[in-house]
Amino acid sequence: MAFLDKLKSGLSKTKNALFGQIDNVLKAFVRVDEDLLEELEELLIMSDVGVNATEEIIERLRDEIKSGRLKEKEQVMDALKAILEDMIGAGGRLDLSGAPTVILVIGVNGAGKTTSIGKISNRLISSGKRVVVAAADTFRAAAIDQLSVWCERSGAEIVRQNEGSDPAAVVFDAISYAKRRSADVLIVDTAGRLHNKKNLMNELEKINRVIDRELPGAVRENLLVLDATTGQNAILQAKEFRNAANITGLVLNKLDGTAKGGIVISIKKELDIPVKFVGVGEKIDDMQEFDSAEFVSALFE
Repeated sequence: MAFLDKLKSGLSKTKNALFGQIDNVLKAFVRVDEDLLEELEELLIMSDVGVNATEEIIERLRDEIKSGRLKEKEQVMDALKAILEDMIGAGGRLDLSGAPTVILVIGVNGAGKTTSIGKISNRLISSGKRVVVAAADTFRAAAIDQLSVWCERSGAEIVRQNEGSDPAAVVFDAISYAKRRSADVLIVDTAGRLHNKKNLMNELEKINRVIDRELPGAVRENLLVLDATTGQNAILQAKEFRNAANITGLVLNKLDGTAKGGIVISIKKELDIPVKFVGVGEKIDDMQEFDSAEFVSALFE
């Protein structure tokens, strides 16, 4: 199945919850007026588009009405589609110009960090890149073993130590290994601990010092993995992690398991951090670079 088809299938819950309902609302109204906008506003908020993003969407629709560009209710869907594409903007792409590029992967436990590393590794290796993974989440039971399984599936090489080891020491070993193997990409898994922010920040600072010392000037990506099923809570997580690390991109997981796909719009509005990957399934090829046009198209078709 082509990824666009997977995306359409994965977003079916969001589509039915939001755009199917919008269609019903439009059928109930004779003209485009404030009452219609009020109904749309309620639907958007219920679909986890977020209050701020929803207000902007409604205000832009209101401007379209005032300008005379939006007169008939049949035009509402096209206007909405154009506004969403503009608000979400283009997805980000990984900067792979370095050798190795260092990708630090962070996120709370349960967001899908480990599976995301496996899927991203698979995509990079499929495009001809040599990938080394540092198993620096040494605190969660079975995290290293789970990551090893995904590395085996993707073909990535893994550097690991025993559970409870110093994460920065694992990263040091992984950098040395990546240099010897002339790796293109080094992906670093990290512990998903947000409840104790001080520990998290100290750990990330220590890891970053090792990377800066051993790979000065390396191209860096800090990817935050979020679980789409948590809706607006994902935004709160992202804000907390942003205080602990310079987030360069987001990985949005489990879009296939939620009616809250509107979170993509809210994330862009609230954080202005590009979504770089979206996951719509559990298989190793069920993750793709984010494309806003494809995303919006999947919601409307």
